[in-house]
Amino acid sequence: MFIDIFWLQKYNKSMKNEMKKELADSIRLFSLPRYEELSDVGLYLEQTTKYINQCLAPLGYAEITSSMISNYVKKGLVANPVKKQYFRGHIAHLICITLLKSVLSLENINDLFLRQKQVYTDETAYDYFCMELENILFFQFGLKDEVEDIGVTFSLEKEMLQSAIIAVSHIIYLNTCFQILREK
Repeated sequence: MFIDIFWLQKYNKSMKNEMKKELADSIRLFSLPRYEELSDVGLYLEQTTKYINQCLAPLGYAEITSSMISNYVKKGLVANPVKKQYFRGHIAHLICITLLKSVLSLENINDLFLRQKQVYTDETAYDYFCMELENILFFQFGLKDEVEDIGVTFSLEKEMLQSAIIAVSHIIYLNTCFQILREK
């Protein structure tokens, strides 16, 4: 059986380019809501679960459940709801936990949050998290040629969070690759 090596190389390159385009297209419009855009009307547990899962759906990431949220509250990772309702600060923490739990233990997430609170407001820390996640994802998925330097401060807390976000972005990238390959 004769295989044309030139054709095979051209075919492989074409497949790689097609895969890169599909990967880029899968993330191109992704954006996490910034702190001020998060719901602050007070959502009940099921509504909070649905809201967070909708925010993260484009990433194909594992969903959060109501029991997980209740567990995070019991463990002190998230403040107690106010009259059974979750507000902007709760939601910001829950989005971060949902993304970070695949690369960090809950104990380390809690420590990271505590360190962040010593240096940054919740709004600043969350918005940085969103910007850095999008920055790294867009680079990882080929939508940017380089990772931008985000923020004006340099701290151990920032480096730790950035490292965690890089790890999360690799998991999202790999999961997306596998999903696209399965669909072919």
